[in-house]
Amino acid sequence: MHPHGTLVLGEGARRLHVSAAFNAKAKVAMSRFEPGTSISYEKLHENINIVRKRLNRPLTLSEKIVYGHLDDPVGQDIARGRTYLRLRPDRVAMQDATAQMAMLQFISSGLPKVAVPSTIHCDHLIEAQIGGVEDLKRAKEVNQEVYNFLATAGAKYGVGFWKPGSGIIHQIILENYAYPGVLLIGTDSHTPNGGGLGSICIGVGGADAVDVMAGIPWELKCPNVIGVKLTGSLSGWTSPKDVILKVAGILTVKGGTGAIVEYHGPGVDSISCTGMATICNMGAEIGATTSVFPYNHRMKTYLNKTGRADIAALADEHKDDLVPDKGCKYDHVIEINLSELKPHINGPFTPDLAHPVSEIGAVAEKNGWPLEVKVGLIGSCTNSSYEDMGRAASLAKQALDKGLKCKAAFTVTPGSEQIRATIERDGFSKILRDVGGVVLANACGPCIGQWDRKDVKMGEKNTIVTSYNRNFTSRNDANPATHAFVTSPEIVTALAIAGTLKFDPETDYLTAANGEKFKLEPPNGDELPARDFDPGQDTYQHPPAESGSVMVDVSPTSTRLQLLEPFDKWNGKDLEDLQVLIKVKGKCTTDHISAAGPWLKFRGHLDNISNNMLIGAINIENDAVNKIKNRLTGEYGGVPDVARHYKANGLSWVVVGDDNYGEGSSREHAALEPRHLGGRVILVKSFARIHETNLKKQGMLPLTFADPTDYDKIRPDDKLSITGLATFAPGKPLKGVVKHGDGSQDIITLNHTFNENQVEWFHAGSALNRMKELQ
Repeated sequence: MHPHGTLVLGEGARRLHVSAAFNAKAKVAMSRFEPGTSISYEKLHENINIVRKRLNRPLTLSEKIVYGHLDDPVGQDIARGRTYLRLRPDRVAMQDATAQMAMLQFISSGLPKVAVPSTIHCDHLIEAQIGGVEDLKRAKEVNQEVYNFLATAGAKYGVGFWKPGSGIIHQIILENYAYPGVLLIGTDSHTPNGGGLGSICIGVGGADAVDVMAGIPWELKCPNVIGVKLTGSLSGWTSPKDVILKVAGILTVKGGTGAIVEYHGPGVDSISCTGMATICNMGAEIGATTSVFPYNHRMKTYLNKTGRADIAALADEHKDDLVPDKGCKYDHVIEINLSELKPHINGPFTPDLAHPVSEIGAVAEKNGWPLEVKVGLIGSCTNSSYEDMGRAASLAKQALDKGLKCKAAFTVTPGSEQIRATIERDGFSKILRDVGGVVLANACGPCIGQWDRKDVKMGEKNTIVTSYNRNFTSRNDANPATHAFVTSPEIVTALAIAGTLKFDPETDYLTAANGEKFKLEPPNGDELPARDFDPGQDTYQHPPAESGSVMVDVSPTSTRLQLLEPFDKWNGKDLEDLQVLIKVKGKCTTDHISAAGPWLKFRGHLDNISNNMLIGAINIENDAVNKIKNRLTGEYGGVPDVARHYKANGLSWVVVGDDNYGEGSSREHAALEPRHLGGRVILVKSFARIHETNLKKQGMLPLTFADPTDYDKIRPDDKLSITGLATFAPGKPLKGVVKHGDGSQDIITLNHTFNENQVEWFHAGSALNRMKELQ
């Protein structure tokens, strides 16, 4: 360690950067390090002081980290919720489903190497069928072409590669790359998980990742800051998951849009580092840009246990920059007394429908939701820590001691190879298997729809409970009749043992094998293992220093991968007579726009993946999914089929949508597919942040109604002209001319959030096209 807050990472490298430390045994694979691309605590401190002096006020923690990474802290215009910031993130992380398109775009850029440390994580393409070993083996066979592409592209362009079986991207980041004060972007909406380690980790689309990997300043609208003050302390059945379940119920799925959620207060110290990560992870479900906790002793302990004591020591020296200033102001403050917080369960069909566990049985009966719990699923990126697994195992052990097993099917998803190996060594896995559990691969699995479910028929009404983060219709198993509820691993385990939503573990009794009535004692588990973590198998591939001989092949006949062709530039004219492709009714998430599950196999092939465009969206004309009228033929067809027909006939089109359009996953395919199939405009009441940015990146026009009631003026067979594009500029609304079938018209005002750079993306046809123009 050297003075001024820097670490020596090899000859001449005097910047703070976290290596890919596999485990506490100091087996380290150093991440690729480029001069000038990472930020030291000294530089962070310098930038914070510049901005604090300019703004003349105390700063929140999130402001310190974000503004501390400004490309130009002296000249940057800073106004919460208004200006766009140009930032220099420290690193990029990509999961395998989104990395395919991100790397294809990077290849198209023509650049020889990434400019910042970057990694690819293979976690999305492993389908849960039988069990971890068998499923991983099958995934390697089925996805060999894709894994080979990602491994060789990573080697060629300087990107680290975490092989299938290594674990879920967010757990790997927490164990290896996150640290207090880092700014990291990841091509997955749950990247904010790293906020549990005092990091600003933000989910983005692949095109944003390409910008950062290309060394271009990354743009982010200056976030508002929502403060959540925690008092009291967690105890008993209440877990960190209950904090975010409660917050989701308060803020709803769009209440955090455009804001960073910053937790603070005396209650913070009662939460483990991995528990804080759980809270930040699910912050994506309220639309938040990210979430963050202040640096404390729980983070220090975690850093020490994961082989990063040098980082912890340095963070201690610079703690003042890693906590909020006294007297800082938040745009909105929520206060939660952890001592009074009760266990929660949210759902079905949306993660913000919050219920105390004590009430869910009665609510389910009243609403006709199935009471029988068919499957309990624990793990995922949200809740797969050593502490989570230990607390779940403590409940399973109580049931086993009374001669009971789970009445529901029960699955366990370890978050990483390190977690899998450690809970296997320490006996948790055996207990969970003995109670009826199946330990799945270290991967996303059922959480993202990678689940070959066999116990119910498609369309059969049923209930599952998970410790996941998201529970949109059809998300986990493609069955729209599945009622999915999200809760803590402890409550999932208890409900799987009881087999019913009507069980409240705090008050209700179970019947032992001998007929004795008993109550489950509150769960308990160590925050971290007493011994060092067991790293398990080595699953990391470091990029070679010399990669000139590395070949990256994409077969022209592949059904999984497809090289990209640039989108067409704007022709300089207004967009006339766009056909309404579909007027969407109600909630339309990125799962509705570009489904996951079996479609994940096509994430590297734009034309094939486009066959799922909007097949889950509800058509307001007939309340049906994937059934719209082709206005050229008069016949009904699937949304992608009609879009392709319009494109083939030179007819551009527009999608009309409702509030918070595009909430959920960061998947940029939900923006690429409409652009590829001839769409030009997405017109809605409001957007989710990531999706709106993704649309801009691909040369689309994401527009909102100045008057939300104008949504009602548009009919499914209308045409829409967008005028004023010759003078398209930031802050200047556009005009929409709605042309009805009866010859009448409505003139409506359309708002946008484009800045000057983003207008240039539109003119060039995409952000990638603009990048090439500037080379």
